[in-house]
Amino acid sequence: MERTFFIDAFVAEGLEGNPACVTFLERPLAKGELLAIAARNALPETAFILQSAEGYNLRWFTPDIEMDLCGHATLASAYAVLELMEHPAGEAPSQVTFNTAEGKIGVTREPEGFYTLNFPQRPPQPAELPAPIWEALSIKPQEVLLSRDYLLRYRSEEEIRELKISNLPLFNSINMDPGGVVVTAQASTPGVDFVSRFFTPQATILEDPVTGSAHCTLAPFWAERLNKSSLTAMQLSERGGLLKCRLEEKRVLISGRARLSHKASGADL
Repeated sequence: MERTFFIDAFVAEGLEGNPACVTFLERPLAKGELLAIAARNALPETAFILQSAEGYNLRWFTPDIEMDLCGHATLASAYAVLELMEHPAGEAPSQVTFNTAEGKIGVTREPEGFYTLNFPQRPPQPAELPAPIWEALSIKPQEVLLSRDYLLRYRSEEEIRELKISNLPLFNSINMDPGGVVVTAQASTPGVDFVSRFFTPQATILEDPVTGSAHCTLAPFWAERLNKSSLTAMQLSERGGLLKCRLEEKRVLISGRARLSHKASGADL
């Protein structure tokens, strides 16, 4: 029987994090079937886990596309495997490795309820922003860079909070599959190094609540500018989320907490 859990990832006090659906499959399903399930869930991401002789195979889907990498649904998947599943040996292990399109991704359960994702760094390079995106922004950035996502640096945390997509049809004229637009600034909130928000053109969900994969780019960007290898990040969506990032060689270790929202009943499947 397939098992499905709804889990909030990158939660913190006063921050609801990003909701993900995690489904353990009994057998492989075609991409179209997985996409249909994700569309029906209407959440930022649905993670599908298929256990095999090689371990846990993991795929991520938005309501619109299959993603190349997803942070919050990976955190939710690790929480489901390590906290919610029964383990034959009794005590649950403290680590899990997922086989993904990005390669093997390890997640470690840390003290105080944190889970640490071992992700690749994706440093950005200077770029020119497409005119429709530029014109659709209510506040214009100081700096434009590009990795998978456009990274737009702003003057202040206040500008990030106030920014709007003022012309959605114009913004949606750009197809960035599977990327998006991350806006960021140095934080003024005590104990936080930088803040961000994440928008995706042509997506069912315009603003992602918390985007772990964007921190593959945000962490090296801010580490260089702030001259520190360990950083605390906050995503300023309506739900909000907290992430701790640490750079090691060509990897970025992204840590956060998760909590169970609910387990699906038969009517949910």
